[in-house]
Amino acid sequence: MDGSLDVSPASERVPLILIVDDDPISNLMLSEILRKDGYQTLVVGDGQAALDICQKELPDIILMDAVMPVMNGFDCCRSIHIWYGDSCPPILMITGLNDTESVERAYQAGAIDYVTKPFHWAVLRGRVRQAISANLAHQKLKQALGKERLLLQELKIANHKLHQLASTDGLTSIANRRVFDERLESEWKRLCREQSPLGLILIDIDCFKAYNDTYGHLNGDKCLCQVANIIHTCVRRPADVAARYGGEEFALILPNTDLEGVICVGKAVQKELQKLAIPHASSIVKPFVTVSIGVVAVLPTLSSSPQTLISWADQALYDAKNNGRNCVVAFTSSVING
Repeated sequence: MDGSLDVSPASERVPLILIVDDDPISNLMLSEILRKDGYQTLVVGDGQAALDICQKELPDIILMDAVMPVMNGFDCCRSIHIWYGDSCPPILMITGLNDTESVERAYQAGAIDYVTKPFHWAVLRGRVRQAISANLAHQKLKQALGKERLLLQELKIANHKLHQLASTDGLTSIANRRVFDERLESEWKRLCREQSPLGLILIDIDCFKAYNDTYGHLNGDKCLCQVANIIHTCVRRPADVAARYGGEEFALILPNTDLEGVICVGKAVQKELQKLAIPHASSIVKPFVTVSIGVVAVLPTLSSSPQTLISWADQALYDAKNNGRNCVVAFTSSVING
């Protein structure tokens, strides 16, 4: 059976073998036989020259003599492994040394096999062929794994973006109503177990229809974004949630917060909005944008639901509007003027 390499025109490239030996006769014979088998060959006479070649192009396999001037095969083999790590081509030691210590040194340096001179040519050709095939298969596997890792990373990024799109209000970039509903439900259950208060704030921009009529919907959208940003900056803790509740309404979920704390956050929103002083010439409240705020804080129980909390906050918001707007009203109906 012919043991030569099958190199068809469709092959991507012909494997390159680097022969490193200071024996010119051995080099000539090796190069001649391996070329007949269809390989490309490069020949150098010492380890340093081999390192120089590898810096320009990594071969598919290196046939390395152990005893050479300038740099011996053991040191060269070790250096190539240090430099190239997993990309290191297989190194086959070819040498006249046949003692146990030399064999062990070769394997310790990183050689995959050890062949002694004089060569048994059929054995040498077979080992070269197997080493190249295994190395090519390994490189293809690495490429496939690299592509898979890249695809997984791209998928992770895409999923993250999808999650952001699904959980973020497209205009204001804060949490959307779906996230608000989910978080309120989960915090209700958690704080029901812990018996800790849950606060909720509903915020409505005063006279917002008049604002749109006066300044146009593009400016109305800008106003919504400015108000949303103020609301978002008024929450400090990771568990707090600022969300767009709908239209010109916003909501704040404040876990582990009593009524006093919830009122404090509501007043902070008013204060920051007054500092910004977004002009609103058609408002019946102030010449700048104001908000009405309803707040509530309760100890969640199994006998009630988050919808109860929403209805109470909504009632407080309704009372705030009826009390002249631009104020914070708790569900107890006590008014804290803005």
